[in-house]
Amino acid sequence: MPTPPTAAETPRAQVLIVEDEQDHAEVMADALRGPGHVSTIVGSVEGALDELRHGAFDVIVTDLRMPESGGANGVSEDGGDAGLVVLRAARELQPDAETVMVTAHGDVSTARAAFKDGAYDFIEKPLDLALFRKLINRAAETVLLRHQANGMDELVQHDGFEGIVAGSEPMRRILDTVRTVAPSNLPVLITGASGVGKELIAEAVHKNSDRASKRFVTMNCAGQSESLLEDQLFGHVKGAYTGADKEREGVFEYADGGTLFLDEIGDMPLTMQAKLLRVLESGEVVRLGANEARHVDVRIVSATNRDLSAMLRDESFRQDLYFRINGAEIHIPPLSERREDIPRIVRHAAAKFSHQLDQNTPVPEIDPAVMDRLTAFDWPGNVRQLLNAVQGMVVIARGAGDHTIGLRHLPAVIAQGDTTATDAVGVAVGSLAGASLEQLEKRAIRETLRLTGGNREKAAKMLGIGERTLYRKLKEYGLR
Repeated sequence: MPTPPTAAETPRAQVLIVEDEQDHAEVMADALRGPGHVSTIVGSVEGALDELRHGAFDVIVTDLRMPESGGANGVSEDGGDAGLVVLRAARELQPDAETVMVTAHGDVSTARAAFKDGAYDFIEKPLDLALFRKLINRAAETVLLRHQANGMDELVQHDGFEGIVAGSEPMRRILDTVRTVAPSNLPVLITGASGVGKELIAEAVHKNSDRASKRFVTMNCAGQSESLLEDQLFGHVKGAYTGADKEREGVFEYADGGTLFLDEIGDMPLTMQAKLLRVLESGEVVRLGANEARHVDVRIVSATNRDLSAMLRDESFRQDLYFRINGAEIHIPPLSERREDIPRIVRHAAAKFSHQLDQNTPVPEIDPAVMDRLTAFDWPGNVRQLLNAVQGMVVIARGAGDHTIGLRHLPAVIAQGDTTATDAVGVAVGSLAGASLEQLEKRAIRETLRLTGGNREKAAKMLGIGERTLYRKLKEYGLR
């Protein structure tokens, strides 16, 4: 069990405050700013449900009684207290979070009953702010320790999804698709730029299928001559060509019963595409130099960083093969389009690389300024480039005896602020002409939230507006 953090090390938490009295909600949010917590305020059950569906929180603070859409006197339509509705929704939508109930004196017995529904604790009005801060700090520590004990930091680390960050909405949708298609034998095509993690997704498909106990075999189709590629795919018999002194099975036979991952399939020569298509249609391979066919039972998962639709148009990729491998398509967006995943990847990678160096040494802390730089960078090499950068920083910090990764440990290209041709909030230069002021404001808010990983307090400071103003504009523009 990890050592609990001290008061000075209290983890910063994302807190959802559900309170219909705005002034009281602001007092609670102000009290939590000192320990570094970031608060989101909503004034109704309906607003709370919306945030729970679309946000990510560590601690939920909810008043037991408040107006609810369709209810009255703080009582929900089904007769239960509105705070209990929030509590039950939090258990379903944010199962890793802890919920704290705020009650009037006469509602203490109801609050105690909320423990049966999974409430973390309750506190009575009028609030003792020092006690309130301690309670939220303790709840945040509980969430952190649970993550540590489970070996996860808002990462999916089970059920075949090891190492895949699922914090952002695009990645959650991808994993939902994996869960849906994995149990079938449907061929899967994974698209996306180099370094986004296509092989991890392919392996997740395999691990969540009925073939999980069989082999997962990877074959890279890029940069190989046609003869070598054919030999590796289908194998050869002894004497098939000069130097073939013994027979060898190809990856199709080696993966029999399991999954074959054909990486960079868009780079496969046209003549090899025809031979691959015949194998996929017949389920049989013929080794080089042989006459008899061998039956194989292989599930195909393919990946490419190329635009296969354009290749179909210029006939550099066969349409019939495309339809054969594309039973279900999964597109992985670049890291620059899911910046909220960057802090999670960084923390996970720092722990992984630190333990590889020395399991007995604490994982280094990440300076918030470093995390801001990493989140703002465009990462043309995507997750692969980010992991390499984190590994380098961990090694340098460890070598210097530093327990915190600071700005001095950043790679030069990131330390110099080279995030490609973007402005301060990640909007491409030259893309603003002709946009209305409302469109510009909406885009600035959206991109700043993406840059800060969804931290509304930090985004408001960067935009030069108050948190309440930012929250109002989020609702006005329908942003999440």
